[in-house]
Amino acid sequence: MDDLLVPPGPGAPTGLRIPATELSEQFSRASGPGGQGVNTTDSRVQLSLDLASTTALNEEQRLRALKELASKLNGTVLSIDASEFRSQRQNRAAARDRLAGLLREALVPPIPRRPTRPTKGSQRRRIEAKRRRSETKSFRRRPGTD
Repeated sequence: MDDLLVPPGPGAPTGLRIPATELSEQFSRASGPGGQGVNTTDSRVQLSLDLASTTALNEEQRLRALKELASKLNGTVLSIDASEFRSQRQNRAAARDRLAGLLREALVPPIPRRPTRPTKGSQRRRIEAKRRRSETKSFRRRPGTD
């Protein structure tokens, strides 16, 4: 198995190289199409990476990945299952692509919110709507002695 290369992107400007020794692959029988081959071949792939101990991420990237992928983690281990193809080779490639994509998306730093102000038009429309609502409610009151 080769090292997993994650292409450059926000949060990882030079990309990432995850050593093959840190990746764990397990194979099992997949369900779905394949006829008799489904019962005999281990084409389903489970690819795992322990985010807490990987050397590919610096501390900032590690914390961001753990936070962003928290719902997909089992402890600190990120596992990807691939069984959409009939061949183990294609499923291995699909799992590696999916893992690289997840890591690349997780490392994107959050975009800081720039405070904005309501436009003059939206302020005017809001005040006009309040005035119309006030008139509607005032018509429901008892007639005054004015």
